[in-house]
Amino acid sequence: MAKDKNGIVHAEMPQEDDFRDASLRPKSLREFLGQQAMKDNLSIFISAAKERRESLDHLFLIGPPGLGKTTLAQVVANELGADFKVTAAPTLDKPKDLVGILTTVTERTVFFIDEIHRLKPAIEEMLYIAMEDYELDWIIGQGPSARTIRIPIPPFTLVGATTKAGMVSSPLISRFGISCRFAFYEQADMEAIIRRSAGILEVDIDNEGVSLLASSSRGTPRVANRLLRRMRDFAQVLGSGCITKQVVSEGLKRLEIDHLGLEKYDREILKMIIERYNGGPVGAETLAISVGEAVDTLEDYYEPYLIQSGLLQRTPRGRTVTPIAYKHLNILRRDGENPGLLF
Repeated sequence: MAKDKNGIVHAEMPQEDDFRDASLRPKSLREFLGQQAMKDNLSIFISAAKERRESLDHLFLIGPPGLGKTTLAQVVANELGADFKVTAAPTLDKPKDLVGILTTVTERTVFFIDEIHRLKPAIEEMLYIAMEDYELDWIIGQGPSARTIRIPIPPFTLVGATTKAGMVSSPLISRFGISCRFAFYEQADMEAIIRRSAGILEVDIDNEGVSLLASSSRGTPRVANRLLRRMRDFAQVLGSGCITKQVVSEGLKRLEIDHLGLEKYDREILKMIIERYNGGPVGAETLAISVGEAVDTLEDYYEPYLIQSGLLQRTPRGRTVTPIAYKHLNILRRDGENPGLLF
């Protein structure tokens, strides 16, 4: 990519690959933008494992959806030059499902399990031995003639990802040698991600457009890439093809997204707490029923960013909104609301 004298970022001409069909996912640690401290440590661990010709220690990834856990697992496999197998915990219904995967892994394979907090107990217990001893316990026969054999498997790296670290059992967590916690991305990192994605999509975007889009993307690359595609549509149909600040402003208005990145549903959650529950506290289950959403979705998708933005608090008694939320929604707090919070 290159900038012209007006500060507009232009995509470079593709060389061998057709960037229109290229994935926006980075393929290496160098391309993986943001989370710098975590990347620096991982780079050392990966280099050391490669020098010793060993499998990387098991890796535990924690963070809200859309921050790059699956992408990072793929990047780790690429950096190691190893095979990559991926599954989600809910799809592992019986122990034989896990056996079927692990008996086909090659040495130093990276095996990624998403939503690892949803593993069934029988599968989790089988995973303990596989992670520590690189063996699988398997029962042959039935009744009095049944016996247990241990099947050796090549050394591999398990990468477990979760949005709910508190729901992962202590015995499982203790078997991960490397733990990485994702944070929401900073403004500068979000801008770099948008510029990279714009180059891959071959769309022009100016600096002001990048800045506004980054600040409205909830600190989440997945959201940024989704919004970038929609802004490309608006620029193509309503503008001149370049994503400018005016195009982004109009696009966000049409999508009902404000300058903090709050969608209509985020604002409805805050308004529900203010108008129906006097600013809180209100329990998660009660709030979920009130807004017509599942508790898991409320806790995993909506609440993390609202809390990170200082708009919502979790207290022992339930959820409460903060003075920042009143100000952002332009709602005057009545006497008696949120007595523990003062302007």
